[in-house]
Amino acid sequence: MSEERKLTISGRSTLGSGKIVGAGQIRQNFSHGRSKTVVVERKRRRVLKKGDTAEVETPVEAPAEKPLFTPPKQAEETHLTSVERDSRAEALKDAILHAEDERMRASEQQRQRQEDAALKREEEEARSGEERRAAAEDDARHRAEEDAKRRAEEEESRLKIEEEAAEAEQKAQLAEKDETAKKPKAAHADDTRKGKGRGEDKRKTAGRPTRRGEKRRRSGKLTVGMALEGGEDQRQRSLAALRRAQAKQKRAADPSATVAKKSREVIIPESITVHELANRMAERAVSLFRVLKDMDVDVAIGDTLDQDTAELVVAEFGHKVKRVSESDVEIGMIGEEDKASDLKPRPPVVTVMGHVDHGKTSLLDALRSSNVVSGEAGGITQHIGAYQVETADGHKITFIDTPGHAAFTEMRARGASITDIVVLVVAADDGIMPQTIEAINHAKAADVPIIVAINKMDVAGADPARVRQDLLQHEVIVEEMSGDVLDVEVSALKKTGLDKLLEAIYLQSELLELKANPDRAAEGVTIEARLDKNRGPVATALIKRGTLRVGDLVVAGPAWGRVKALMDEHGEAVTEAGPGQPVEVLGLNCAPGAGDDFAAVENEARAREITEYRLAQIQKLRSGTGPVSLESAFAAMKAAKVKEFPIVLKGDVQGSIEAINAALLKIGNEEVQARIIHSAVGGITESDITLARASSAPVIGFNVRANVQARAAAKAEDVAIQYYSVIYNLIDDVKAAMSGMLDPAFDETILGLVDVKDVFSAGKIGKAAGCIVVDGSARMPAKARLLRDSVVVYEGEISSLRRFKDDVAEVKAGTECGITLENYIDIKAGDQIEVYELHERQRTL
Repeated sequence: MSEERKLTISGRSTLGSGKIVGAGQIRQNFSHGRSKTVVVERKRRRVLKKGDTAEVETPVEAPAEKPLFTPPKQAEETHLTSVERDSRAEALKDAILHAEDERMRASEQQRQRQEDAALKREEEEARSGEERRAAAEDDARHRAEEDAKRRAEEEESRLKIEEEAAEAEQKAQLAEKDETAKKPKAAHADDTRKGKGRGEDKRKTAGRPTRRGEKRRRSGKLTVGMALEGGEDQRQRSLAALRRAQAKQKRAADPSATVAKKSREVIIPESITVHELANRMAERAVSLFRVLKDMDVDVAIGDTLDQDTAELVVAEFGHKVKRVSESDVEIGMIGEEDKASDLKPRPPVVTVMGHVDHGKTSLLDALRSSNVVSGEAGGITQHIGAYQVETADGHKITFIDTPGHAAFTEMRARGASITDIVVLVVAADDGIMPQTIEAINHAKAADVPIIVAINKMDVAGADPARVRQDLLQHEVIVEEMSGDVLDVEVSALKKTGLDKLLEAIYLQSELLELKANPDRAAEGVTIEARLDKNRGPVATALIKRGTLRVGDLVVAGPAWGRVKALMDEHGEAVTEAGPGQPVEVLGLNCAPGAGDDFAAVENEARAREITEYRLAQIQKLRSGTGPVSLESAFAAMKAAKVKEFPIVLKGDVQGSIEAINAALLKIGNEEVQARIIHSAVGGITESDITLARASSAPVIGFNVRANVQARAAAKAEDVAIQYYSVIYNLIDDVKAAMSGMLDPAFDETILGLVDVKDVFSAGKIGKAAGCIVVDGSARMPAKARLLRDSVVVYEGEISSLRRFKDDVAEVKAGTECGITLENYIDIKAGDQIEVYELHERQRTL
């Protein structure tokens, strides 16, 4: 046998010498579903005896329990090569290992099947137990419902029987009185005895014992005798039934006696349903329908009534009316006025305004460094834009920094100005500048006193007298000019005159008598608000009265929250803030608007109620819808009498501004007029845009332009900016815009006159007039005016114009035609129809 021969255990070739006594097959299973059939041989064993040369072959008997594969003996393998022996040993070893794996796999599968069967039995037992419990619960619930229903039916039956008995008793008493008055007593006794006998017979039948020895419930019709003279077998009447019977007897005995109706205080909101109104008045809905029908109001039980109609209904029933509205939720948030005994002096609130080049920042720096309490030097702490300064006399003054006058204008627009005094900074060398005039206009609009600080007195060429003279042009008269406006000459660089300025501020505050009550809930105004990425919404608030503490619930505009922390102008935490003190408030759910009032409330429910109402109002304003009331309607009618065209005007020189102002004021009539909100010399600034937005006015620039900040603000606030270089173009455009606010005019053109000769029926249309055109022509479409004895009885449209049976567009004079009028059939022979047209014409100033 060759050494390269490949040995296998496949069924296609047999391993051995060919002397096979018996052979068998086994099947091997491998992973991934593979299998192979293996042939197992049983050969003759060659036995050599001593002295014998012949080879005797005897069959080898298999043992009783032989292994799956019997390894051959060494003597029998002498004819195999080493490679064949190794290959055969490896093949046998693999077969044995696979057979053992198969046996282990079968054992594992059987164990898994047993576990699955046990788990399935447990799940079925648990499911059957849950079903039994659910069935038991349903059965118990059903029995309980049936018991409750049965008891309710029994109670209803008992009440019904008691009411019938009471009514029968009353009828019997009335019948007894009538019989006593009409018949003799003997006859009355016989009748009563007969009735009693009949009643006893029926009661005996009704009370007959059942098969179990119990008496049956009363059945049959309840008679007067059974109700009045029932035996012991009758059911006992309840105390409520007896009281009802006694009340009926009293009413029957004295019909004139009536129960006094109780008057209630009925709260009526802006809208209420009929059902809710009936419940609040404790009246039947049928009674309300009767009253509403008398008022020619046809409604159903779920329809809504307006406040005026509901008030009339409540007054008709004799109740007291209390009208409420949605805005009533804010009542009580701002407390009542304090008593004079509780008021204590508070620091004044001062706003420093003026031109940016006139030393306003330097003056603020100088005032900040003069704080004798802190002893600090340097610039202003721009932490919150507001701070307090304590003078040498111990008086505190609160300064608010309003760059660009943005916060100041927002407060004026919202009607929530908190500034007590305005310090107007004017440079002694420059005099009155455009932003100085703007600051004067802002102060006058807020109606606050002005203190003029003439700065830069250390600069060569300073002329304070010229400044005082120029202020006269803007109606600011200082004391040296026999006015009431305080003026102080200061130098922010040299820090001279600061004490006099602080003294003037304190003197002005004493004249104003600024006082507040610190021992109450805090109230104030939001100066500004922002969203900090680390601390969330942060609002800068100025306390007007009361004391704000950490932990208080506050409402500021549409925002609310519990105060988590209070920070002063130095960034240090404080536990409370009194009147006139600015602080930063942390803990609000969102950032409020500048100028919004804030107040401390008692609980969270109150805070949510107020903010939800304010958010709803803001949403109504955005959507352009709001509640319509008689007050708002009359106010709109009054305001609509004279329309105003607001304008913010900026120019290059004062002469042009004066000429434009004079020309614009001449434009207008009794319906529309121009109103100059603000006019000044200089470029268009961001504060002009803010002022124009607050007044809903366009900004007009004459030979000037807007800076970058103003253009950005105008785009964000949707404010129109218009530039002009010729005054006539400016006046023409303003006149055209104001003309657009006028109502249009209509010109009437008479087309013709038609005489009505006869009137005839026109089917579904109604009546048609047989006419003849006397003058001009009759045309479609056109308007018609029906004249009867030269009196106008109808004005409307011509619905159809016919010549014989054909519709025509025009009928000339001397021609007959048929005319029908729109929504009018009361046409008579002899009437005249005047045909005319209306042409709309735009009015101009």
